Amino acid sequence: MRHVTDAERRHRLARRHALAPGHRAIDPVAATRAMTVLHATEAPSVYLSLWARVDGLTVADVDRALYDDRSLVKQLAMRRTLFVFPRDLLPAAWGSASARVAAAHRVRLAKDVERAGLAEDGSAWVDVAERATLARLADGAELSAQELREQVPELTGHLEMSPGKSYGATVPIAPRVLTQLGVEGKIVRGHNGGHWRTARPKWTAMSSWLDDVPEPAKEREGYAELVRRWLGTFAPGTETDLVWWLGATKSAVRAALADVAAVEVALDGGATGWVLPDDPALDGRREPEVEPWAALLPVLDPTVMGWKERAFHLGPHAPMLFDRNGNAGTTVWWDGRVVGCWVQDPAGAVVLNLLEDVGADGRAALAAEADRLTVWLDGHRVSTVYPSTAMKQAVADAVGAPDPDQ
Repeated sequence: MRHVTDAERRHRLARRHALAPGHRAIDPVAATRAMTVLHATEAPSVYLSLWARVDGLTVADVDRALYDDRSLVKQLAMRRTLFVFPRDLLPAAWGSASARVAAAHRVRLAKDVERAGLAEDGSAWVDVAERATLARLADGAELSAQELREQVPELTGHLEMSPGKSYGATVPIAPRVLTQLGVEGKIVRGHNGGHWRTARPKWTAMSSWLDDVPEPAKEREGYAELVRRWLGTFAPGTETDLVWWLGATKSAVRAALADVAAVEVALDGGATGWVLPDDPALDGRREPEVEPWAALLPVLDPTVMGWKERAFHLGPHAPMLFDRNGNAGTTVWWDGRVVGCWVQDPAGAVVLNLLEDVGADGRAALAAEADRLTVWLDGHRVSTVYPSTAMKQAVADAVGAPDPDQ
C-alpha cells in the first residue's frame, strides 16, 4: 500500500489549494473549484478565502462571479452549513447532502410550529407558508427576510426558543421558512443588500436566479460526486474526515468511495486514507516539494475545515485556534502548517499572533502577507462571531487592553 507522509500531504495542499505562489488560481471560479466549495457562514470569509488564492483579486471580481455571472452560488448543504458552490456542483448537493439537511430541518420546523401554537398540523402549515413565499417570488423579485415577512401574511408569527432559559428568545418564524426553502434549492440568496463584509441577502426564486435549473442528482450519485470532488481537493483523507465533512452516514460514505473507485493509502500514525484511482501518488511519484510559503486564511477557511483529523497541518494548536463548537478562527500558515492567527488593530492593520517560532524567513514572509492584506482591506475591519482564544488574545494586545481570558 502506498504510504503518504504528513510532509507530502502538506506539499499537496500547497498546490491543490492554490495557496503557494506559482500555484494560485486564475479567478474566483477556479479557486472555488480547487477547494470544492467555500465556507460562506460569514460573508467576508468568501472574499478572504479567494484573496488568498487569486493574485490581484478585487471585490468586484467576487461580486461578478456571485451576482452577475452566477457561476458561484450560495447553498445550504453539508452539516447545515452555508457554502459557495460552483454552479455545476449544485445538483449533487441538492440530491444528497442538502436533501438530508432539508428532511431533518422540516421535521424540526413543523414541531416548533405546533409547540408555538401556530397550527395543530405543523407540516401542513410549512407547506402553506412555502407556497405563499414562492408565489410572492414568482415574478423574479428579490426581497429581504423583513420584506417577505411584511408582504406574505403566512410568514408572520414567532417561535419561543428555549423558554425559561437565560438564553431563550422569541424569534420570527420567517427566517426558518426561508432556510427550509433555501436548503431545498427552491429559493436562493441573491444580491447582498449590505457591504461585502456583511450578509444581508435578498431572497429570490432559484428559477429566476439561474434561469435553467437542473434536476437534483439521485442521492447515491450526488454523494459520489461530492466525494469525488472532495478527494480531488483534500486527498488523502480518512473515512472519518468524509463522514464529518459531508454530515453523512458511514454507509453513504463507503458507498460513495466504492462508486468513485477510491484507493486506500497509508498515512502517518497508522491511519488509512483514500485517494482517487488516477491520483499521482499511486504511480509511486512523491509530491514535489514546494518552496516555503506564507498564507493568511479567514475564519472557517476550507483548508482548515476540510478535514476532521487535522494534526498533519495543525499540530498542537487546535485549543487556541478553534472554538468549543469546532469552528476555526483565522489562521496563519507557514510552509504548510498552521502557526498562529491574525486579527486587525483599531486602525484596520493586520496583526499576527504567532504561536511558535518560524524563524527569520518565516517572520519576514508572514509580515509581507500581513502588509498585503492590510492594503487590500483598505481600512475595512472584518468582525466574526467565531473568535478563537488566540484571536481574543491578539485583539487585547492590539488595543492595549487586558487579556479577556485572564
